[in-house]
Amino acid sequence: MNIIESAIPDVLILEPKVFGDERGYFLETYRQDVIESRIGKVGFVQDNESKSSYGVLRGLHYQKPPFTQSKLVRAVSGSVLDIAVDLRKGSPWFGKYVGVELSAERKNMLWIPKGFAHGFVVLSTEAVFAYKCDNYYAPDHDAGVLWNDRELAIDWHIPESDIRVSDKDAKQQLFAEVDCFVYDEFKRETLY
Repeated sequence: MNIIESAIPDVLILEPKVFGDERGYFLETYRQDVIESRIGKVGFVQDNESKSSYGVLRGLHYQKPPFTQSKLVRAVSGSVLDIAVDLRKGSPWFGKYVGVELSAERKNMLWIPKGFAHGFVVLSTEAVFAYKCDNYYAPDHDAGVLWNDRELAIDWHIPESDIRVSDKDAKQQLFAEVDCFVYDEFKRETLY
């Protein structure tokens, strides 16, 4: 598996080796030893999957301490633009984001550590999106950032008129209101 640093070094792009022939293909979607060699100790406890159509945007979500989550995400079918926003005050990348197109064709994945908001928008007709989480969903600690916050200025790669969000995501807080992550406590070397 090839692991590539993004513009924010704690957010990693994973490109698995795909072995294919006329019968189909095979790949490893997860290997604990590879994750530990590059990230550190991660114990995934929950797998999630969603199906969405073109223009559906889910996010930008995170969980507040002590129920923060890291995620390893991928598109099982179709393609999405996946976004990770650094919410760690004091980070050199605070308020910056990484955007990576994940597709079933490329089979690439994105590692989103704790201290980041996460969201994606579907670029294909429809997409099935899967992710591994290292903490359980905790509704009382669920939070988010408004997907179209002007301060973040995220380029979602499709016209804003095509984007569809839930009522919950349309009412998320502004980036300036987030106050729960301190960089020194949420660095890779501190957490993993």
